[in-house]
Amino acid sequence: MKPGIILIIIGICMFSTGLILFYFIDVGENNTLKNIKNAGTFVGLSGIGVNLAGILLYLINKNIEPIKENYDI
Repeated sequence: MKPGIILIIIGICMFSTGLILFYFIDVGENNTLKNIKNAGTFVGLSGIGVNLAGILLYLINKNIEPIKENYDI
């Protein structure tokens, strides 16, 4: 598997984990849960960055056909 695709999958997993940690934890007055919710924000934003890096790496390593210069009419 290409490294770009692996990074895209990891980024999507990180973003999903961040969403789960941020939206499904009810903080209340517990500081530990508040720290976990803040970590969810960090993980989600990092997942977006990893996903973008995977997309760019995939596009950079994509094999593009060379342009055929055939001017014969």
